[in-house]
Amino acid sequence: MGKFIGLLLIGELTALAYIGGVSEAAVLTGISYLLFPELAALSYDVFTRPRGTWASSPFLLIITPLITAIIGLLIEQHLGYSAYSVLLSIAIALLVIRLLNSPIAPAIPAGLLPIFLEEKSWWYPVSILLGTSVLVLGLQVYKRIFSKIIPQVKSPSSLIDDIVEQPPRRYSWLPVFALFLLADAALAKLTGLRFIMFPPLVVIAFEMFAHSDVCPWANRPALLITACTLAAAAGVAFEMLMGNNPLSVMLSMAVAMGLIRIFRLHAPPAVAIGLLPFVIEHPDFSFPLAVFAGTLLLVGMFAVHRAIISRSARRTG
Repeated sequence: MGKFIGLLLIGELTALAYIGGVSEAAVLTGISYLLFPELAALSYDVFTRPRGTWASSPFLLIITPLITAIIGLLIEQHLGYSAYSVLLSIAIALLVIRLLNSPIAPAIPAGLLPIFLEEKSWWYPVSILLGTSVLVLGLQVYKRIFSKIIPQVKSPSSLIDDIVEQPPRRYSWLPVFALFLLADAALAKLTGLRFIMFPPLVVIAFEMFAHSDVCPWANRPALLITACTLAAAAGVAFEMLMGNNPLSVMLSMAVAMGLIRIFRLHAPPAVAIGLLPFVIEHPDFSFPLAVFAGTLLLVGMFAVHRAIISRSARRTG
């Protein structure tokens, strides 16, 4: 048990160091999107679970976000930001994941971010490629250094996390997932809060609906809403108080990791939320409000979906 906690702490510190380095590169080059928020989710998971699903798919970890980033950039260049372009990007990303049989769900936000940020530069997919390539290289070094303390046998919770991160085998959940996306896009347009459909939310919803029977945050809706909202608020607070620099980025990520550790809620996409304020222009506290609204909508629709399934099962039984 002590060895596991030690490895978890080492993994968290390594993820923080990696994100700090990426943030420093973003500051030095002036290319803000080098700090792709989902790198926080990916680095957190692969360094704390170096034998997990994402960590065991290094090639797909590089190629899947690259493909979706290119597709998202092309959509932004030709269509600009709209509910239609957002939904189109998600649909194509899901197709890419299906065709590659890829477990890298964070590739979905890679296609969404250029649309939300209205970014049209080809430096964007190049930045994604650099970020994921360095992450994979760092992971290989990490595995060699700590090979003796990385457990060979996975814990029950880690096995569940592996299942959640695997690509879905069935798609009967897809209609209700699509309905959620439409409702979320409609709410964003109605309120004018673009980030009600914040990119990590799509990953959270994807894994929640696709693996509803085992997803660790599916049965803890209040904690999911709280963790996401507080992570968003922390990111905005650090950006406003300290500016956009490696220390504020690392502190924001540390708060998000602390939240999911305290809540015992292994939800890597939630770690990415706190980094979004560092790539958004002039973030303010409307962002955590949007995160709260989007997550609340997801939890509500998922609860209705589960209730309908449960009622149907009782009738057929």
